[in-house]
Amino acid sequence: MTFPTKPQAKPARAEFSSGPCPKHPEWSVEAVASKAFLGRSHRASAPKAQLKAAVDRTAEMLGVPEGYKVGIVPASDTGAVEMAMWSMLGARPVDVLVWESFGAGWATDIKKQLKLDDVNVLKADYGQLPDLAAVRKDADVVFTWNGTTSGVRVPNADWIAKDRAGLTICDATSAAFAQELDWDKLDVVTFSWQKVMGGEGAHGVLVLSPRAIERLETFDAGRALPKIFRLTKGGKLIDGVFKGETINTPSMLAVADYVDALDWADRVGGRKALQARADANFAAIQSWVDQTDWVANLADNSATRSNTSVCLKVTDPAIAALDDAAQKAFCKKIVTLLDAEDAAYDIGGYRDAPAGLRIWCGATVDASDVEALTPWLDWAFATAKADLVAA
Repeated sequence: MTFPTKPQAKPARAEFSSGPCPKHPEWSVEAVASKAFLGRSHRASAPKAQLKAAVDRTAEMLGVPEGYKVGIVPASDTGAVEMAMWSMLGARPVDVLVWESFGAGWATDIKKQLKLDDVNVLKADYGQLPDLAAVRKDADVVFTWNGTTSGVRVPNADWIAKDRAGLTICDATSAAFAQELDWDKLDVVTFSWQKVMGGEGAHGVLVLSPRAIERLETFDAGRALPKIFRLTKGGKLIDGVFKGETINTPSMLAVADYVDALDWADRVGGRKALQARADANFAAIQSWVDQTDWVANLADNSATRSNTSVCLKVTDPAIAALDDAAQKAFCKKIVTLLDAEDAAYDIGGYRDAPAGLRIWCGATVDASDVEALTPWLDWAFATAKADLVAA
């Protein structure tokens, strides 16, 4: 077989991890440290003001409507989703959309942990979307806007009824800042700093609509809630959570890192610029995919392809004929080769996903680095295949 020559130019930044994701291009530890209130109480006036500013700037940059509340909560996006589900679900039937591992996790928690009775799980294979038209207007719906482990996103929110009776709980962790969210159709939105903004882990963001707040203040789930899940007291929203008074102690270093990312986002042009950067990164990788005969986007429908967590499958007939374990071993070989060359780090597909690669193309990545990566992907594939044939 013909081998491509090992490329000489490498991405300037080889970080393509889907979480924690790459830092923004201007990031430095010194810049972050200069903003951090280390060794200070998060309830002191200056640190508390920084937390409040982070919340307010998040709302402004994302275009969150008036009347919605934005708060910083524990345990990353997972904590934010669990907080919403345990506090609000049970008042109505529940529809859960599942097309990747995180949606599957929410479905498991709703059925087996919350033990709700009227639960409809609408499921599709990796690479596809479930039947969105089957969502019940009178049910609460839980879904991921962008499937981080499948590279499939909802194309829009047109499938959500304007006059819906139920709440929409949207895990938007790899969509926020890179994809436009239809806030009028969303009641609970969650995400973490570690995705599109390249922040540190452990902190989540929870956005509540007036309808979600009404549910919190009028519905008693009748279940015990741990302290870090409690959003109400005496039947009223704990408003301080949305004014910089976090439920538990946050890392002020992580907060400063997020503030630094927001500063960078402002410098490059805000939300629209972040979306444009992610779109350019996706265009760079998809252009290569369209011209390459051994690989394809896991998402068959171009309208549902993620511009952040781009998932690829190997379509070369010799590799596609292998069983799943052998295909995963082959993809792991590609990942190992690229890591050893410092050409790309952490691009293996998610452990529960089909065999493949996953390349983060969020806003903190530079398109020039995606373009520099593609020859290395060709080289690693050819090398791994040659090793397989030789064995």
